[in-house]
Amino acid sequence: MIDDMSVTPAERKPIVSAADFDLSDYDFWARPMPEREHAFRLLRGLDHPAFYEEMEISFAPKGPGYYALVKHADILEASRNPEVFCSGDGGATNIPDMPPEFTEYFGSMINMDDPRHARLRRIVSRAFTPKMIKQFEADVEAAAVRIVDDLIARGSGCDFVTEVAAKLPLKIICDMMGIPERDYGSVFDRSNVILGGFDPEYGGDDMTTVAEKLLAAGMELQQLVQDLAAHRVERPTGDLTSSLVNANIDGEKLTAQELGSFFILLVVAGNETTRNAISYGLRLLTQNPDQRALLLADLDGHLPGAVEEIVRLASPVNFMRRKVTRDHEMNGQLYRKGQKVVLYYWAANRDESVFPDPLRFDVTRDPNPHVGFGGPGPHFCLGAHLARREITVMFRELLRRIPQIEGGRPERLYSSFINGIKHMDCAF
Repeated sequence: MIDDMSVTPAERKPIVSAADFDLSDYDFWARPMPEREHAFRLLRGLDHPAFYEEMEISFAPKGPGYYALVKHADILEASRNPEVFCSGDGGATNIPDMPPEFTEYFGSMINMDDPRHARLRRIVSRAFTPKMIKQFEADVEAAAVRIVDDLIARGSGCDFVTEVAAKLPLKIICDMMGIPERDYGSVFDRSNVILGGFDPEYGGDDMTTVAEKLLAAGMELQQLVQDLAAHRVERPTGDLTSSLVNANIDGEKLTAQELGSFFILLVVAGNETTRNAISYGLRLLTQNPDQRALLLADLDGHLPGAVEEIVRLASPVNFMRRKVTRDHEMNGQLYRKGQKVVLYYWAANRDESVFPDPLRFDVTRDPNPHVGFGGPGPHFCLGAHLARREITVMFRELLRRIPQIEGGRPERLYSSFINGIKHMDCAF
């Protein structure tokens, strides 16, 4: 378990039973982490998934409500059955159905079903095979060395999130796409807005303002990569943008809109989630000195397991949503056509029936069948190989050169979707 700095004061009704909280109430996501841990443990103890009404928002119609899937077995089965639990009807990254103007910018593969999903994934997946990731290894390692050099030169007391954890995935993804360094800051800021939601630092508490900021950020990121793509059509280089706009894979290529939406997905999913895993990882090592000592005693031997355990406990993406396409019974619960289910990966990664002593950070945990990169099936994270490589390289460099670096108390993102850390001081 990771302690945290709550977004708002915690003067709330104590959680004693599953009737004492509502996952649709944004106030729940401002509760301290131990309270949320307890709440989801109560939900996993129910005989059937809890049902919640959807919150009303100004830019989308109120939906029929949703079942909260919090058990590992439910999430595995729903993930393996995309024909029944679909992603494309209203979107997977939000509980309300997204209006069309949102899908224009945020409707990449993650919000699609086959055959559209399969087509897009087939085109872009060739950049994310283990063989391709191997080619990026030297770039990842060089970037990590430079980041740690700068950290040592700057000295203790800096913001680990912005100065270390965010820099590696941001640089690698921008370099992959061919985005120049002068635009790194803009990409970082826009991705924060897209995932910031109602956090006062990025979005705010007014739904209309949040929606406007979200759309503006999406438009700006899409325009950035579309301008680059137009240039790469005439003057291709070796970057991913050149490959995607000039390659003809099995007679198919990305449209300009598809490229823009894919870039937003890549920046948000590949940058923000890896950043949060690295931030959580340092905090976990700080809170668990015995595991740090074990890891330092055999860094190469234990680092792969440590990375998996960090991703399990961090679970950077809290949930994805699915809509039921036909009546279907799963693990004793009947779901009706048109109903929604929300797959809480964060809760499944703490399922006591799968992970003994689930809140314990254990770099030797084996097996570790976490769903931190999503469940099995067509929507398993396309960038999982790259994320693992970035986390591995960053911690290898940090722990070899600053073995006693510690992370302070994290300031958490106010979000129901992303389990994020905005800021965290480091000391060494």
